[in-house]
Amino acid sequence: MKLFGYWRSSASYRVRIALNLKGIDVEHIPVNLRAGEQREDNYAKINPQLLVPTLEREDGIRLTQSAAIIEYLEETVAGPALLPNDPLQRARIRSVMTLIGADTAPIQNLRVLKYLKGPLDLPQETVDDWARHWIATGLTSLEKMTASSSSSYLYTETPTAADCFLIPQIYNARRYDIDMSAFPRLSEVEATCLALPAFEAARPETQADAPDE
Repeated sequence: MKLFGYWRSSASYRVRIALNLKGIDVEHIPVNLRAGEQREDNYAKINPQLLVPTLEREDGIRLTQSAAIIEYLEETVAGPALLPNDPLQRARIRSVMTLIGADTAPIQNLRVLKYLKGPLDLPQETVDDWARHWIATGLTSLEKMTASSSSSYLYTETPTAADCFLIPQIYNARRYDIDMSAFPRLSEVEATCLALPAFEAARPETQADAPDE
């Protein structure tokens, strides 16, 4: 399989973690979002939404959207479960996936921030404040949702799709200098996750298309 992605894309990061947890080797195809490669004709034919990631199967069928890709991997590839069998736990994990994947990350991602700075002509300081506000809002909700959990990961004793979503969002929080001491539960889970090789190998700085500096 092939994974079209970008080293610092949080959605690509999520899928890399899931692939690693499942033990799936893929060919990584970089798409430089900063350079606008996602808008070029060759990639537009691969993913008409002009976003990453895109997972291409061996038969050429392509899947988009990180949540859909991760659930597809869960349903088709044996290995550690990314969604537990218990319906309540599955619902909780999907709630985290939606909180981050629909309500937090999309409104602070690159294309939104570029629109704020470009067509809307907002100063960089305001754009950065926008990103910090929505990241902190999402993490504040998630901290409260999971504060009563005593498990090693967000809701379970093994990493799930919820943790695949959490770690890239915390990475973005740190990029914008958000004080993570306000989120002790999430920081604890982050430390547990990053101790695993599957999470370490997915880190943006370790990707082949990450810049040297």
